[in-house]
Amino acid sequence: MRVAYFGTYERRYPRNAQVIACLRGAGVEVVEVHAPVWETARTSWNAGVRTAMRVAAAEARLFTRRVPDARALLVGYPGHVDLPAARRAAKGRPIVFNPLVSLADTFVADRARFRQGSPAARLLELVDRRAFGAADLVVADTEAQARFFSQLTHTRVETCFVGAEDRLFTPGWKRHEPFTVLFVGKLIPLHGVDVVLEAARLAPEVRFRIVGSGQLDELLERQPPNVEHVPWVEYELLPQELYRAGCALGIFGASPKAARVIPNKGFQALACAAPLVTADTPAARELLTDGEDALLVPPGDPAALAEAIRKIAEDGKLAERLSHGGRATYRQRASEAVLGPRWRGMIAELL
Repeated sequence: MRVAYFGTYERRYPRNAQVIACLRGAGVEVVEVHAPVWETARTSWNAGVRTAMRVAAAEARLFTRRVPDARALLVGYPGHVDLPAARRAAKGRPIVFNPLVSLADTFVADRARFRQGSPAARLLELVDRRAFGAADLVVADTEAQARFFSQLTHTRVETCFVGAEDRLFTPGWKRHEPFTVLFVGKLIPLHGVDVVLEAARLAPEVRFRIVGSGQLDELLERQPPNVEHVPWVEYELLPQELYRAGCALGIFGASPKAARVIPNKGFQALACAAPLVTADTPAARELLTDGEDALLVPPGDPAALAEAIRKIAEDGKLAERLSHGGRATYRQRASEAVLGPRWRGMIAELL
């Protein structure tokens, strides 16, 4: 089977790299039909005239690109504006859309970049509906997200976990001193960095290392003394960060979107066997069991987060149990050996 991974997708973004690796591992030949837009900046989703011009130029190139002899097209993330070009290039072949998010949900409901009902919000809703409707199959990353996507489209929606790149995220965690809590991710409301900072204030005896930047950078201007902030770490170095962390943090936002997703960093921590603490949400419960492969705490609750961190810091046996349990869950539910056949099966069913 040969498929074309198509669009302006961000090549280095884990969801795209991991899906391509999964497919190839499952014996699918993947050819990339790519018009780069997002690789030039770390803040890929910053809106502006220059970004709009880059997108327009990329879409023009995609409209003229010929797709090799592939049996299906897979539009990667972010690819909401790529569907018209994909439909033209497909010439009747099935299209799978890997959106990861709804644009309106992300920029209106979650990040509050635009006001509900504003012209920008309505435009994003229109882009979502047309993109989802132009595909033959939409793939969500959790069942909770799939139910949400199904409200936006009549297109069939299936589910496949995000996972992590097995070439990079391998077991290697060991308990180190001093115990350090690791938070990696974009500083956006979804991740709940405000909750993490408040937990750090409640547990001043514990060291925290926050890696990332984004919309809520200003919160780090008032960081507690036990918090170290590193704006950027190269993707290839993330496993080393996880190996020496006392525990890794997931997301703690209280928005509806936060309840529907499991972030890349959660899967990466599990793959590296780092003890994971994340919010207790419907999405998290699809994969994780509290106390067995992660500690789950109420969203938006810094006191509960601080208590969970102290438990792991003070109980080496608990840390080891979470490490082994998390890695076992990853291997059984979210490794490339599991997700690759899942992706191949969904595409084969379309054919």
